[in-house]
Amino acid sequence: MSITIADVAARAGVSKTTVSRVLNGKGELDLRTAERVRQVIAELGYVPSARAVGLARGRTRIVGMLVPSLTWPWMGEVLQGAVDVVESEGYGLLLFTFNRGEESMHQFASQVSAQSFDGLLVIEPEGTLTYIEQLHARGLPVVLIDDRAKRPQFPSVATTNLAGGESAARHLLELGRHRPLVITGVERFGCTHERLDGFRDTYAEAGIELDPKLVFEGDFTHDSGRRGVQYALDQRLEFDAIFAHNDLSAGGAIQAVRESGRNVPNDVSVVGFDDIPYAEHTEPPLTTVHQPMRQMGQAAARMLMGYFGGTPLPEDPQVLPTTLIVRSSTAPKAATRTKPAPRTRSH
Repeated sequence: MSITIADVAARAGVSKTTVSRVLNGKGELDLRTAERVRQVIAELGYVPSARAVGLARGRTRIVGMLVPSLTWPWMGEVLQGAVDVVESEGYGLLLFTFNRGEESMHQFASQVSAQSFDGLLVIEPEGTLTYIEQLHARGLPVVLIDDRAKRPQFPSVATTNLAGGESAARHLLELGRHRPLVITGVERFGCTHERLDGFRDTYAEAGIELDPKLVFEGDFTHDSGRRGVQYALDQRLEFDAIFAHNDLSAGGAIQAVRESGRNVPNDVSVVGFDDIPYAEHTEPPLTTVHQPMRQMGQAAARMLMGYFGGTPLPEDPQVLPTTLIVRSSTAPKAATRTKPAPRTRSH
């Protein structure tokens, strides 16, 4: 049978409250009494519940984390970054997903009501931002790990989607690619607009207006990359490059281009976004815009840990930069060769 605090109190001849005060270092105690309690704890091998000790101190030492799904390609990187920081500070992580919609939110809300965690990290499940803002307004410390260009009424860690689109455009322009096909993300997401705006504006600054027919609305899936390329081929639209708003759709685009008999990168150069591990294993390996997802998870967790230590949560978003990673899916466009005039025979 497990040893309880009541067993320690009975052996030491004190109340359970006294044992609890010894465990938590609260209040003034007779030194001899405290020493006797510690000795009994050692003799019995009593291990106090971390949760019970935390609650006695007014803190659970648990961080909650709410995410849409664990199937998102970069979710593991964010989680690992958060866990690295949380566990190094002696906290645990309680993970909630939105896989079952309203049922998931009811379960999450019940844990909020039970005060099961001290603070919350969020990758926003769609449609929950107002509720999360209400939790923050009621006193729950919250930090958003933001991939959709939201600007919530509480602290957040974001990345430079606009600058990422700009860097993709500059790279393709430097390679002489003037007819890009853009396969966007989901239209209602802010990151989709920022990536497209950065890309389009950089081409415009170079004197090249994107052909609206070459902007295809995707949904961040491998299949949407294939469909975007097939749409352009069916419409007989000429393109010499592709900018896909994530690596999965870029991979689908590469596959469709190659199946059409064209070469990647010589005929069509392809750039993705995210730099998930998959990007290194496409054929050819994918040039892409790296999002610092693990660092975003770490930064958000550090904000919460700092708050628990007495540092106020920042009012402005912490923004981590994207970087372009060049691999083999992009190459300079070959110069168009003009056929030499036929020779005439002299008489």
